[in-house]
Amino acid sequence: MVQEFVLVAFTSLKQLQILLFVFILLAYIICITGNIVIILLVRFEPSLQTPMYFFISTFAVLEVMFVNVIVPKLLDNLISENKKISALGCFTQMFAFNSLSLTECYLLLVMAFDRDLAISKPLNYSSLMRKELYTALAVAPWVGGFAISSVATTYTAQLKFCGPNQINHFLCDVAPLQNLSCSDPYMSKLATILASVLAAIIPVFIIIAFYVHIIYIISKIKGAEGKNKAFSTCSSHVTVAALYYGAGISVYIQPTGRQNDKFFTLIYALLTPSLNPFIYTLRNRDVKLALKKSVRKRRLLFSSS
Repeated sequence: MVQEFVLVAFTSLKQLQILLFVFILLAYIICITGNIVIILLVRFEPSLQTPMYFFISTFAVLEVMFVNVIVPKLLDNLISENKKISALGCFTQMFAFNSLSLTECYLLLVMAFDRDLAISKPLNYSSLMRKELYTALAVAPWVGGFAISSVATTYTAQLKFCGPNQINHFLCDVAPLQNLSCSDPYMSKLATILASVLAAIIPVFIIIAFYVHIIYIISKIKGAEGKNKAFSTCSSHVTVAALYYGAGISVYIQPTGRQNDKFFTLIYALLTPSLNPFIYTLRNRDVKLALKKSVRKRRLLFSSS
């Protein structure tokens, strides 16, 4: 039985691996720094302590955890001759990666619901979206994501691996492991497809339904300024959701372990989390004002000292 696996990653690129290492390292630093800035801004800036920004900061925490599950091992893989990972480490990474992926899907759904409620019921929003409710809504995606992922991980971990141990990917994921199994992966594939439907397809349609309703409400607002103000609170979320689901669905709706899956995975597992802080700051007036205020405050403290 196989005791360890070999992550092939981007070995075929050969001379480009160093360049890829530098690119991924820069994206990783940008992602961690940008998301930590958002977390700190929401935590310490009173004007951002609202349900919407609470969800955004929760999303930022999730992104930091998400990239730390895969990027350190990927960076080591790109510059090291040792590309091995133990069977236990492999299944642990797979469980963490898929759990956080599913959690992100559900959190994007919760954020769409929050925007729909804020725009459709602006006068009652504060009384409806109480702290107890938005805290529960932020916790629910974690519970659902980890619960669904545990089922797919359990079925995959029960497969027998007695032959090739080279995974044509930069991380331990369900489809590549299913392809290496010397036992029937039917139940594992079925669990993976069901997880994809529950966490990707269904939430996508619900998010679309929320935004159809939002567009309908906005269309009834009189005046271009009011419409622009209403839609500006949703544009960042729409962009993030489109980037994430676009790459994610292309990989998991047909989990066959295709050759180009690792490139799509790299897009939604690293590039999208790196872009998210810029999407939420550059397109959000409140965050830009809070960031300027925070920088100004730090300059005053520095100059006075």
